[in-house]
Amino acid sequence: MAFRTLDDADLNGKRALVRVDFNVPMDAGRVTDDTRLRAALPTIEKLRAGGAKVVLLAHFDRPKGKRVPEMSLRPVVEPLAKLVGGPVAFADDCVGEEAKAAIQALPGGGVLLLENVRYHAGEEKNDPEFAQALAANGDLYVNDAFSAAHRAHASTEGIARLLPAYAGEQMRRELEALDAALGKPQRPVMGIVGGAKVSTKLDLLNNLVGKLDYLAIGGGMANTFQFAQGYDIGGSLCEKDMADTAREILAKAETSGCRIILPRDVVVAEALEPGAASEVVALSKETPLGESRKVFDAGPQTLSDIVEAMRQSHTLIWNGPLGVFEVQPFDKSTVQAAQEAARLATSGKLVAVAGGGDTVAALNAAGVVDEFTFVSTAGGAFLEWMEGKELPGVAALAR
Repeated sequence: MAFRTLDDADLNGKRALVRVDFNVPMDAGRVTDDTRLRAALPTIEKLRAGGAKVVLLAHFDRPKGKRVPEMSLRPVVEPLAKLVGGPVAFADDCVGEEAKAAIQALPGGGVLLLENVRYHAGEEKNDPEFAQALAANGDLYVNDAFSAAHRAHASTEGIARLLPAYAGEQMRRELEALDAALGKPQRPVMGIVGGAKVSTKLDLLNNLVGKLDYLAIGGGMANTFQFAQGYDIGGSLCEKDMADTAREILAKAETSGCRIILPRDVVVAEALEPGAASEVVALSKETPLGESRKVFDAGPQTLSDIVEAMRQSHTLIWNGPLGVFEVQPFDKSTVQAAQEAARLATSGKLVAVAGGGDTVAALNAAGVVDEFTFVSTAGGAFLEWMEGKELPGVAALAR
């Protein structure tokens, strides 16, 4: 999709309303992780350098249209100012006279954070009047919050219809990476999809089997696929009522030429505990695992299959771990697969894009986040994009 960027904008003296994601972790009113603040810095700096007034719009938590003091964005001001290297002003509302006065007082190149947009019920309802009230304080709009782009809210979609709208630098980077992964990828393209349940990723699986050359399925959802094919998976997590759906997905993959990679050996144990006694067993239709044993990870032969497919591919998109990586020794397949993907990416042989909360945590556990081509922290927006759904906040930026 062609979208407008700040390279297209006249910034000098303009009031730039910038939607950022400052829904950051806090403890006792203090920001405990400034990752999302740092992600906004390239856009803030580009706007400041261009002479714009930088007016930041953001949400925090779910106040549901009411003013909840514990959900104020005021605690973000101090850590953001340290990152920006200069003062950050704050207004106690995002619309109305207080916001208007704070913006008027802001010098060119100045930075202002407005209070939580979700204090107003019109935000999540995408109310036209609230969107108009937001837009009244700006000359242009910048969306730098891909993580909120799957929501048609006033500050992500409504306002973009009222002002010249541009993608921020983080948004641009995200969209370019995603386009490289599924939009116009270098083939062959491989996907890794893990997670507990097939039912939560039906749209994702149905979309991917029509676009990928290889698809490795791991985690608990792999048990459902194996059960659907007649394998005994013991007492493992399994959605037996999804067996017909799993078979339909396998048939669709065969028709579209997507090779599905499922575990042929697994790591089993009787208890999900750190250091639990475990063993590798080959999956068999004839030899039951027994109800006391449960699958917690993919085995070494399965890992070998996944790594070989990676080496045959030019693009990898990853969502979800291959096993219960949080508990050793059931982290091995996820960690080793991630390390191989990182090695291929850093050597220039693979475009490796990953996203989703569990996925980011798994890549952090493997120590390879910085070695992937791109890692999205967007969560729900990343998943909906992988499902092939239109994201309202992105569609509003189209040329």
